[in-house]
Amino acid sequence: MLHLIDSLHLNTPNVICVAVLEAEDGTLVMIDCGPEIVFANTIKGLRQRGLPPEKVGHLLVTHIHLDHNGGAWRWQKEFGTTVHVHPAGAPHMVNPAKLVASATRIYGERMAELWGEIQPLPESSVAVTTDNQEIQISNLQLKVIETPGHAQHHNAYWFEAERILFAGDVAVVAIGNGPVVPPCPPPDIHLETWHQSIKRVRALNPAQLLLTHFGLRQNPEAHLQELESRLENWADWMKLRLLEGKSEEQIIPQFQQLTEDELRAAGVTQPDLADYEQADPAAMSVTGLSRYWRKYHPEAIGEK
Repeated sequence: MLHLIDSLHLNTPNVICVAVLEAEDGTLVMIDCGPEIVFANTIKGLRQRGLPPEKVGHLLVTHIHLDHNGGAWRWQKEFGTTVHVHPAGAPHMVNPAKLVASATRIYGERMAELWGEIQPLPESSVAVTTDNQEIQISNLQLKVIETPGHAQHHNAYWFEAERILFAGDVAVVAIGNGPVVPPCPPPDIHLETWHQSIKRVRALNPAQLLLTHFGLRQNPEAHLQELESRLENWADWMKLRLLEGKSEEQIIPQFQQLTEDELRAAGVTQPDLADYEQADPAAMSVTGLSRYWRKYHPEAIGEK
């Protein structure tokens, strides 16, 4: 049985969804636990559904970004949870120093406010995944689908019994019935790889996509088409700004206006505008897209 828990990040609904599968033997399988700061809220959500937190035996990590799995260490420490993670992400969960440094460059003094505490996982608690691996937990079977692009260490998890893909951020952000927006964080967003991952998602023909930001989406093909279109449009828009010689500091307010205009045109109003910004900060995507062009296609923006 699938349970969806709103972790109420910063006391805001519809930003970070924690998905939990309940196996026949009572084991709970969590997909993306969120940051440590929502640990207590998630515990409360489990208990409200009659689910004992100590039964969370497995955590399937889509990727190691702090909004998705910064709290993994807490579940392992409190309940001995086994943490399943992509091989490129595993070292950073055992030693999160580089992960913390990278996030601090984006969030600065807000790190503790946004994510809570960050601690290393014992190496013995980490189960490194492989592509197409079948993870069997009691009656539940989930297949690892490597889906890089948003991050090189990204997995999705295919629950074929219900034709649900736990998509993490490969299928990005959509709040309520709102539009699809792609978070583009540094350091390793790669658009060509992301499009290949979208093709792989499409080939599964899922009935539903489960998004960490936020919840189940019932029309995967329309969702993926909108994602691909906006990803390309945002990348092209950023390329033009860089060709104009503008700095990231100059681009950020323009990009914030662009995204707000797009959201409003799609019918999004407050407080959902703020929820989108919380789930997908404009400054983060500006930095990520700028880095993408400078690292992979400098000639396209007039750089050597």
